[in-house]
Amino acid sequence: MTKEEQQVEKRLLDLAETAYRRGIPVYSDFLNLNELHIYQGIRPKLSYVETESFGGYELAERQMAAFYPDALFCLEYPLACLKISPLQERFAEKLTHRDCLGAVLNLGLNRSKVGDILMEEQEALLFCHKSMADFICENLARIRHTSVYARPLEPAEIHYEPKYEELTGTLASVRLDSLLSLALGASRSSLTALIEGGRVFVNGKLITSNGYEPKEGDLVSVRGMGRFCFYGSGGQSKKGRRYVTVRKYS
Repeated sequence: MTKEEQQVEKRLLDLAETAYRRGIPVYSDFLNLNELHIYQGIRPKLSYVETESFGGYELAERQMAAFYPDALFCLEYPLACLKISPLQERFAEKLTHRDCLGAVLNLGLNRSKVGDILMEEQEALLFCHKSMADFICENLARIRHTSVYARPLEPAEIHYEPKYEELTGTLASVRLDSLLSLALGASRSSLTALIEGGRVFVNGKLITSNGYEPKEGDLVSVRGMGRFCFYGSGGQSKKGRRYVTVRKYS
């Protein structure tokens, strides 16, 4: 574990200790995939508190960790969802996730205060720390050459249906490298470096073994290349290979 990773672990353990001592829920900032892996690793040490994570919607990649004394507490994560829209749709550019993230971080925000950004046509949904919501709404006026405005959404207004492509194939066995090959359209051998290089996560947990076998419903994230859900497996082909379906999110 690197020094930076040790600092992340210490920070999370300190939050858990604070929740235990003060008897109140305590929340982290948004955790990236590496930090979520560290969080998953320390959970067995936290028998003295309850803990879970959430990023604003079911499939969130960046999530906040919550630590609280017992299961009776009602959690209110300190996050907000902002809708970013062009001032004039007819003059709006086609913006990307990178465009939106760059414009928000250029306001001086720390990356840990910003969660997922979901692109929808010419608009975007931005999850952020609640304390940053008003600042972003007041100061985000332009993304690239497009004039925009941001407004907070109430929980009942947040409607997000992830877009995905359903891919079906036959595999000799349901191994991680085989699923990656099906989802990413590349050979198993070419994907070995991704797994061994620490870029593949299953449900937020770092996996470095090619032979790891995901379970149905597991969410697989490949840093810098997207994510997919192992949706299920069915019968066998005449050659004894298993039919497998994945949902690749766009």
